[in-house]
Amino acid sequence: MRVGIVILADQRWSDGGWRWRRAEEYGFDHAWTYDHLGWRDLVDGPWFDAVPTLTAAAVATSRIRLGTLVASPNFRHPVHFAREITALDDISAGRLTVGVGAGGLGFDANVLGRPELSPRARADRFAEFVDLLDLLLRAGAAGSGDAGRGAAGPGVDWAGEHYAAVDARTTPGCRQRPRVPFLVAANGPRAMRLAARYGQGWVTTGAGGDDLDAWWAGVAGLARRFDETLAAVGRDRDGVDRFLSLDSAPVYSMSSVAAFTDAIGRAGQLGFTDVVTHWPRPSSWYAGDEAVLETVASDVLPELNRPQL
Repeated sequence: MRVGIVILADQRWSDGGWRWRRAEEYGFDHAWTYDHLGWRDLVDGPWFDAVPTLTAAAVATSRIRLGTLVASPNFRHPVHFAREITALDDISAGRLTVGVGAGGLGFDANVLGRPELSPRARADRFAEFVDLLDLLLRAGAAGSGDAGRGAAGPGVDWAGEHYAAVDARTTPGCRQRPRVPFLVAANGPRAMRLAARYGQGWVTTGAGGDDLDAWWAGVAGLARRFDETLAAVGRDRDGVDRFLSLDSAPVYSMSSVAAFTDAIGRAGQLGFTDVVTHWPRPSSWYAGDEAVLETVASDVLPELNRPQL
């Protein structure tokens, strides 16, 4: 079981940048940040963009994988985002994973003054976002002389319902070939098909539930559905990593060491390869005691990383 941690971009780098270095020192396998222009009731407080935050984190660390959980089509265009990804993957020396999702409702969906999309339209946009982003990043590798499924010639043209591109360039491509790995967020059937087609990993937040047992039952159902989706597209179950965002559950995973160990045990039983927790905050979302995080790092993570005899 690999363990990652989300560090919200809610502090100036001078105040909170040390958390990324500490996450690496603690032994986490990956560290993430949200990709929002503003998030829930934290929209009225400090908030910093994901891409420069991850750039700073890449410079401050050397081992831990870094990524977006998850990049949002609400305000990102695949052409520009592909350039940002290419730079981030280079700066991090190939440690970037790009989490992508459909983009929800709320502040991000409204702040640019665009009409609200229906669930079907958001699913359509997400599919187009992933299609074009994949094409652009693979074309960059092909343009550098590597094998890839890029469009012929130096640039990419695209005319879709939600995005357009004219002779878009992405050379020299990502350090990771043919492109950075995608972690596709999916709970519904269409998004799961995208994850099965494009994802090196699948991530879920569960299906809701009024109590902890109901939430875990929903997670189990989604895991079975993803197995069925992989089988339907002819993809090997072992070829896709499975990530579970633990803190969509009714109980915050870092509320206690016992809660954390129980969560990773249940996730492992359901076949998840990776879990993701959140750095404790003083109040509001993910409120908790950093002493719990320290104990998890000193007592739990080393046992997970210990070779099995």
